[in-house]
Amino acid sequence: MKEKLELILKDATEEINNAKSLQDLDNVKLNYLSRKGELNSIKKNLKDLSDEDKRIIGALANKVSNQLEELIASKGEELYKVELNQKLNSERIDITLPSDYRPQGKVHPLTQTINEIVEIFQGLGFSVMPSEYSPEVETEYINFDMLNFPPDHPAKDMQDTFYTKVAPNVILRSQTSGAQIRQMLNQTPPVRVISPGRVYRCESVSARKNNLFHQIEGLLVDKDITFADLKGILNEFVRIYFGSARPTRFRASYFPFTEPSAEVDVQCIMCGGKGCRTCSGTGWLEVLGSGMVHANVLRNVGIDPEIYSGFAFGMGVERLTMLKYAINDIRLFFNNDTRFLKQF
Repeated sequence: MKEKLELILKDATEEINNAKSLQDLDNVKLNYLSRKGELNSIKKNLKDLSDEDKRIIGALANKVSNQLEELIASKGEELYKVELNQKLNSERIDITLPSDYRPQGKVHPLTQTINEIVEIFQGLGFSVMPSEYSPEVETEYINFDMLNFPPDHPAKDMQDTFYTKVAPNVILRSQTSGAQIRQMLNQTPPVRVISPGRVYRCESVSARKNNLFHQIEGLLVDKDITFADLKGILNEFVRIYFGSARPTRFRASYFPFTEPSAEVDVQCIMCGGKGCRTCSGTGWLEVLGSGMVHANVLRNVGIDPEIYSGFAFGMGVERLTMLKYAINDIRLFFNNDTRFLKQF
């Protein structure tokens, strides 16, 4: 067995030195060092030898095995470098060549504004209401009647509202206020939520109007809520969104679902309050509508107006984006012109 081990060492060493590739080296390892290899066969037969021969032959077999493993490792490192250099030479890349331009998508400016507004109101303690409370296909009952719209209100006319063929009195919502109704029907006060979403109105498309746009409405209902709370929240929102240097004013207005009602203006971003075409010479631009929730609306959802009060507000996302970034045409948001979108 001693002579056989010496012969194995000699033959294996010769094959290792003659190996031209890593595959050749793997074959040598398989022939001599695997479970079915020649060295393992000798080790299996040690049980048939005397104790003295077991000690001598076993030590020699381990020595040969270790030598072959060292030779294979050394040769393997050498062959790996050779093959790597060959691969690098054959797959060389000229880094001086101009690369292909692959433009990356960006968040749409309207989505940016929605995210910013939501983040501001979340910081003021509001939460975003569940999407199942805010469907875009709505019933006239939720969209108008529950919000205290009189039966003959002009907003119900076909000229202002998209009626569908799904069923009688099923419409594309003209405001996200219906989501507030569902929220109050499913949650007892206190309620403090906002509802962003798309709305639809029969408008003639122009630089300032579109028949599809986005709104964010807010609702707060609790005990002892006053108009001062409404002004405090909205002034803080305007301060954060436009900056502390943007003056505001509240003007008396009318909405069926709030009483009293007010529209909030900010100083014109175009002229700084001096008066221009954008603000029709007034120096002010309307940004949102608001008011104290009408007692009839609270009664409609089963909330006692003698115990609870609240306020609501709504704003157009497109208008706020246009005012903040001095954009003069609402259609730019929907034309998918990359020259416009890449600025954001």
